[in-house]
Amino acid sequence: MQAQTKSVTLIGAPLEEGSGRRGAAMGPAALRIAGVDQTLIELGYEVADAGDVQVVPARDLPNHPKAHNLRIVGAFTRALEASVYEVAAAGRFPLILGGDHSLSMGSVSGMARYAAQQRRPLFVLWLDAHSDFNTPETSPSGNIHGMPVAFFCGQAEVAEILPRDRAFVDPRNVFQVGIRSVDAPERELIKQHGVNVFDMRSIDEQGVASIMRDVLSKVEAANGLLHVSLDVDFLDPDVAPGVGTTVPGGATFREAHLIMEMLCDSGLVSSLDLVELNPFLDDRGKSARVLVELTASLFGRRIFDRPTRAA
Repeated sequence: MQAQTKSVTLIGAPLEEGSGRRGAAMGPAALRIAGVDQTLIELGYEVADAGDVQVVPARDLPNHPKAHNLRIVGAFTRALEASVYEVAAAGRFPLILGGDHSLSMGSVSGMARYAAQQRRPLFVLWLDAHSDFNTPETSPSGNIHGMPVAFFCGQAEVAEILPRDRAFVDPRNVFQVGIRSVDAPERELIKQHGVNVFDMRSIDEQGVASIMRDVLSKVEAANGLLHVSLDVDFLDPDVAPGVGTTVPGGATFREAHLIMEMLCDSGLVSSLDLVELNPFLDDRGKSARVLVELTASLFGRRIFDRPTRAA
């Protein structure tokens, strides 16, 4: 990955309580078994595995009727915020192995704190079938994995999980690609706050290359840091079936690889989440292997070397 550190720290987040079903807690182990660490080492990176985050429920948080399992999700959020910040501040690349998507409440918040200290804006590329901009008031399920974007943008303060004066992400710096499942109240919140959404129709009409050039040009112009959050359900279920929230009509294997290759060429990516992998629902490790292959493309694996646009 150009212009980025060659030192990577893996942080496991065996969190499944933010979703409506069990199994995502096995995601970090499946990604390790699929060889995410060895793949990065073969690409020339120095890899440290920090192991899995271990937490106990945060007893100072309330039991919230519209935000299920808030105490355990809140504990993971606090631990991940601190871990990701410390890794980034040490000059290393945080790679978070999930775990359901509520983990991004912590990972993105940690990067937001780091970016604020660097006096640089943080941008988020959200590769997902869902916008995850619900709040406890709008969520039809109460599952917190549908709320992380609203949380790190400061719009879902259900309790003081993190300090209220923390660094937030400007919703206008969030780019959501591959969206194809949005709740009606969530859609209004997205419009109200200026989140940039490229749904599957946008991909069909514009192509991922055009969309990514637009996103990356904005990050580069602002001298921003870019956090990438990759949900398994961004991909079509035929490509990656190991997820509890499958939505037909997702990105193809080739489209996903092109996104990762363009991100690599940009040299702008500062952190990565791999989320919602549920090995219990997978087909003999297929989805875990796909995620590792995509990670390899993000970190520089290629068939032929090509000159970048700046060359």
